[in-house]
Amino acid sequence: MPEILPYGTWTSPIGAADVAAAGGGAQWLDVAEGEVWWAEARPAEGGRLTLLRNGEEMLPAPWNARNRVHEYGGRPWVVVGSALYFTNWDDQRVYRRDPASGDIAPVTPEPAAPQGVRYGDLRPGRGGTVWAVRETSTGPRRVDIHRDLVELTGQQPRPLAASHHFLTAPQLSPDGRHAAWLGWNHPAMPWDETELCVAEVGPDGAFGPHRVLAGGAGVSVCQLEWESPGSLLALLDPRGWWNLHRITLDGRVTELAPAERELGGALWKIGSRWFAPLGEGRYAVLDSGRLAVLDENARTVTGLAPELTEWAAALAVHDGDVVGIAAGTDRESAVVRVDPRSGSVTPLTEAPEVPVAYLPVPVERVFTGTGGERIPAYLYPPANPDHAAPEGELPPYLVHVHGGPTGRNFPVADLDFAYFTSRGIGVVAVNYGGSTGYGREYRERLREQWGVVDVRDCVTVAEALVAEGIADPARLAIRGGSAGGFTSAAAMTTEQVFRAGTIKYPILDLAGWTGDGGETHDFESRYLDGLVGPLPGTRERYVARSPLTHARDLTGPVLFLQGLDDQICPPEQADRFVKSLRGKGIPHAYLTFDGEQHGFRKASTMIAALEAELSFYGQVFGFATPGVPRLDLHR
Repeated sequence: MPEILPYGTWTSPIGAADVAAAGGGAQWLDVAEGEVWWAEARPAEGGRLTLLRNGEEMLPAPWNARNRVHEYGGRPWVVVGSALYFTNWDDQRVYRRDPASGDIAPVTPEPAAPQGVRYGDLRPGRGGTVWAVRETSTGPRRVDIHRDLVELTGQQPRPLAASHHFLTAPQLSPDGRHAAWLGWNHPAMPWDETELCVAEVGPDGAFGPHRVLAGGAGVSVCQLEWESPGSLLALLDPRGWWNLHRITLDGRVTELAPAERELGGALWKIGSRWFAPLGEGRYAVLDSGRLAVLDENARTVTGLAPELTEWAAALAVHDGDVVGIAAGTDRESAVVRVDPRSGSVTPLTEAPEVPVAYLPVPVERVFTGTGGERIPAYLYPPANPDHAAPEGELPPYLVHVHGGPTGRNFPVADLDFAYFTSRGIGVVAVNYGGSTGYGREYRERLREQWGVVDVRDCVTVAEALVAEGIADPARLAIRGGSAGGFTSAAAMTTEQVFRAGTIKYPILDLAGWTGDGGETHDFESRYLDGLVGPLPGTRERYVARSPLTHARDLTGPVLFLQGLDDQICPPEQADRFVKSLRGKGIPHAYLTFDGEQHGFRKASTMIAALEAELSFYGQVFGFATPGVPRLDLHR
């Protein structure tokens, strides 16, 4: 019989170290020279990103295949002529691994300033070269950045083009006569509008003037691939949904299977791939993150391997099968192969072992907002076969706010959530207005409404759970990182619903964060033009919506978690907020982590942060948390 214990005090086999071990995993998968390659993050090695070929490690420590283009990084590796080229985190240079000897040597010069020149989205170029995006710091300010497209020849990189302030790497046509890439300029973000550019490649490899084939003026293109010397395939959204199109060099655009389906995504990391051709008019696509096959002859999109409920934007095809990185409701993310004819799934890597009996089964819900709008969410109720709560007790619930804010939640096994649910703390993951996967109209519910719509949607879901008798109204908390940290802080300072908040690497002072002189990096320095409004005309709005403005109005204790090397949401933001709380009698804690950037990559950090969060909820909501260090709360 299950032991009767209060919610929050259940013992669980899922420890913070288990969550950290599962916090790495595969990324940046592709097929090269007939073999499956991918990158793999290793929290136990300080978050190092290694590279594997068919599961064999090709990049020993201390090499770390990350780059800082846009600070989020872009595709960090490519294989050309059997040689591996990769970007290295410490100096941001590109290196070549010799296929015969295994020797590693740089192919780009050492920058004058440390990490002052970065490379990303590595692609095969012309004549055995590598093409890439080069990002160069041109001054002391964060936004003094210049980008261009370059060819890496083993000496000085050769400039090819600089059509826009932001670029993806060029891709060479099958006949070698044209190159195509995406570009966009401030204040647009890539999910707002991008342009698909094409240029002729001369006999000497130089690019001619570019012309725009698609995109621009409210149309976003998030991926392109050459189909033939005279045509490309691309995901773009002229009807408000990222669908697959064929674009010829003379400018004809044909939608292959028109549907109100989101087959693309937000281009945070250049080099992401949501579709891959299968041949004979069929394409592997990601339909709101789930694998499907688009048949242009039948004009259909049909789901495949439905047990895998989230795929990374890293699709490839190998010997007619789809290969990628996927997770399900009962399994963590792993590299898999799927037969598109039968739908059979073959794992290529072992997913982290999870105690399935202690995993909550995510329940898909759609809540109704105050204006009748639909708010999708996934409910993760408390789940532990060894325990039950006293009769009549309602569980505490955490409202989880994803980042972006163009991110989204998926119904997958999530050990981060299971760490709490297996102890008797429920989680609800909200896809508030602004989330991707539901079309442009839903995404643009947040236009100039950040801090309003996102907060209101999270409050609506929390209040609905209380009204349904699912959650304890006195023990509601909100948690999130980055943009989710902003929403969590905004909710804690403007609403009366949440009694506690965990705020990770957040934005807290909108005016101080944005613009040419702001504290953030170049890529997002004009992001708030769309999310809040263009400056200087809306400056009062920036002040009114900044959580820092309302710090004294906190409705409950807060926990801040912050990486000290974060260039996206720098620690100065949290510093100012925490400083304003001193002596005000508001319980709070502020943990900082050396060597961490935006998001935590080290196992030690993940463990400390998660255990601190559990201790925090226990103290605020009044239950014991044995087995974790007690977090010191200040007033």
